[in-house]
Amino acid sequence: MDKEITLEVTSQKRKKAALVGFIVIAGLVLAIFTLRSFIKSSINRSEITTAVVETGNIENTINATGEVLPEFEEIITSPINASIKNALMDAGNKVNAGQSIITLDKSATQTEYEKQRFQLESKRNEISKLKLDLGKSFYDIQSNNDIKQLRISDLTDAVENAKRLYKAGGGTRENIEQAELNLKVARLEKKQLENEIKNKQQTMRIEIKEAEIAAAIQANDLNELLRKLKLANVVATRKGVITYVNKNIGANVHEGETLARIADLGSFKIQGSISDNSLDDLHAGIPVIIRINDNQLRGHVTNVSPSIQNSIISFDIQLDDRSNKLLRPNMKVDVFLVTATHNKVMRVANGPAFKGSNLQDIFLINGTKAIRRTVHIGLTNFDFVEIKDGVKPGDVVITSDMSEYKNSTEITIN
Repeated sequence: MDKEITLEVTSQKRKKAALVGFIVIAGLVLAIFTLRSFIKSSINRSEITTAVVETGNIENTINATGEVLPEFEEIITSPINASIKNALMDAGNKVNAGQSIITLDKSATQTEYEKQRFQLESKRNEISKLKLDLGKSFYDIQSNNDIKQLRISDLTDAVENAKRLYKAGGGTRENIEQAELNLKVARLEKKQLENEIKNKQQTMRIEIKEAEIAAAIQANDLNELLRKLKLANVVATRKGVITYVNKNIGANVHEGETLARIADLGSFKIQGSISDNSLDDLHAGIPVIIRINDNQLRGHVTNVSPSIQNSIISFDIQLDDRSNKLLRPNMKVDVFLVTATHNKVMRVANGPAFKGSNLQDIFLINGTKAIRRTVHIGLTNFDFVEIKDGVKPGDVVITSDMSEYKNSTEITIN
């Protein structure tokens, strides 16, 4: 009679079978990967790019963008409130110093100038009249003072006569006292008049000075208006190219409004922009490389904008060769900020094989074979990659993308 197998025994058998199956599958997977690593893959020579390890200098760079701008651009603004009468030049025209660009209707300002000129003449006439009036007043006071002096002399004699007459017995003591009182009053009146003369002189100087200051201010305003009238003949002050001109004939323009821009295309600068993530690496004086097609220009950062807009920082670059023929206004260029430099290191041309990590595998060509090698990466830029170890100068490195051969230790080159 068959014995019934207990549930516990059945469960143990199933677990044992599952464990055996898992070990077998893991062994197969491991065998496949081990075998694959020893399989000698092959690649055609035409499918790869290579570079020779060399000794040289390398600069670490971070990418930015830039726009070529004229280093000097003059902005011509309207010196007065006027209307545009005629535009004599178009944007893009070359212009020499002294050439007219725009004609403004300045009749209203001319009328205002004439009005102020007449007012200044009137003010000057008022000053002359004031000087005459004050001079006359001063003369009258001075004449009165002279008369007072004569009266004092006369009263002094009267006192002496009264005293002599009193001694001779023909006068009285009251006559002497009256004469002395009259003299004392005359002297006080003269002193009062002298103080009045002194105050009048000070008043004259102050009134004339105030009138002259007011006239001088009015004269300065008139000269400023005349200067603006001359500037209203909108002309170029330097040789260059017009980059903008307001051609809205008949439009009213206010004082300070832009009428034209003139750029000096003999020298240029770069206005760069970069993400604010690189703020710590960006500062004035940092070297910069500008790439235009296959050409490079060098310069340095001169100014960093203190404001951040939409997570973008702007900065100005002064070029070493500011008049290079490759430069064009508003041209977009690639900018590379140099953050570090290593001299006399092993380097190789940059390529897709380098993924940016500090430790990575590369392939060295040895005859018809490519051997995988693990190396440490140093500084990188758009041209070169620094390799710290694992290679020597003269080794040939595959620089094309070798991701599909990452499990191969050796590749045959056909």
